Amino acid sequence: MFLETVKLALRAVRKNFLRSFLTVMGVVIGVSAVIAMATIAEGTSQQVKTEVSELGTDLLFIRPGQRSPGGPAEAAKGFSESDVAAIRNQIAGLRAVAPQNTASVTVVSGGQNRKTTVVGSTNSYLDAQDWRIISGRAFSDAENEGRETACILGNTVSNALFGEAEPVGQSIRVGNIACNVVGVLGARGESGMGQDRDDIVLMPIKTFQRRVGGESYIDSIILSARDTASKAQVEKDVSALLRERRNLASGRDSDFVVNDMTQIADTMDGTTRLLAGLLGAVAVVSLIVGGIGIMNIMLVSVTERTREIGLRLAIGAFRRQVLMQFLVEAVVLSVLGGIGGIALGLGVGYAGVQYLGVPFAPNPYLIIVAFLVSALIGIVFGYFPARRASRLQPIDALRHE
Repeated sequence: MFLETVKLALRAVRKNFLRSFLTVMGVVIGVSAVIAMATIAEGTSQQVKTEVSELGTDLLFIRPGQRSPGGPAEAAKGFSESDVAAIRNQIAGLRAVAPQNTASVTVVSGGQNRKTTVVGSTNSYLDAQDWRIISGRAFSDAENEGRETACILGNTVSNALFGEAEPVGQSIRVGNIACNVVGVLGARGESGMGQDRDDIVLMPIKTFQRRVGGESYIDSIILSARDTASKAQVEKDVSALLRERRNLASGRDSDFVVNDMTQIADTMDGTTRLLAGLLGAVAVVSLIVGGIGIMNIMLVSVTERTREIGLRLAIGAFRRQVLMQFLVEAVVLSVLGGIGGIALGLGVGYAGVQYLGVPFAPNPYLIIVAFLVSALIGIVFGYFPARRASRLQPIDALRHE
């Protein structure tokens, strides 16, 4: 009996195909939006975790500025060379301590040029991030002291300026200064946010401060903790040392921020999931609108088929059978919308992760839930029209024009 009811429902859908198609589009859009956003969010989350593991979970970043709830950090003075030396000499459990200043600068070699990120640091920058030099060498003592200009190129910059030629030993212009290329970094690839990590030029921080940045302050400090050290303890010790060096009284907020890679990853993951949640809320509204559309079309269908309903009741059909017929028809519409939404959502999700360069990680449980929700929408929004059809009086229905 139930199978026959389903056949009748499918026949009704085919009979009014265009109307049925437009009706289920609300469900299709809602379900596809939920699945696409969840797939992209999960892929981005996995990419962030992968990048954190590649960089190492032992990294800590120190930046000037006070924590500001709901907004960016407030401005504060940078760090000094003596701050870096004090951290290196007085904090136990550290593997590497690297100062870091950055600027966006155009680099030129012959007829080639490229806008890139120039990082001023020391050889400890390579140690902290486990970054290998595949050609050439690290900075010499004279270069670190700023007596000679030198730079190490990221893989992208090397290819852009020199192509297949060997860059080591060549001279390039970084902004307005000539710089000897002493090394090339190994390739790291793109980050999950689409940023090219190889689009970088590394130079000694003293040269950067004097010739590029024009100031003596250090913008940030990168710390790498030993495997046996507690990051929480290192963070506590560093904070105490810097508070003392910056003459911060007890009870006063720190004018610097210490973050580890786990916190940064959690923040990025939380932001991604928040955006996915907001878009998911919009998708839920779309599902409700789709459900209202199904209710509306079923009410129209009841009105159009009033004489048919009256005839079925007059020849002995039970009211529950009429109710079941229209309820199944509503469920069929919503389930078809759910299936279409799942297919579209996976397609959009796949296109999105391919564009962002993150893993394709659909959630099978979410797909099952989306299918069940689409069926539930048919039951909830189809019940009232089906109930109305089942309560028609046979004689009134037969007289209906």
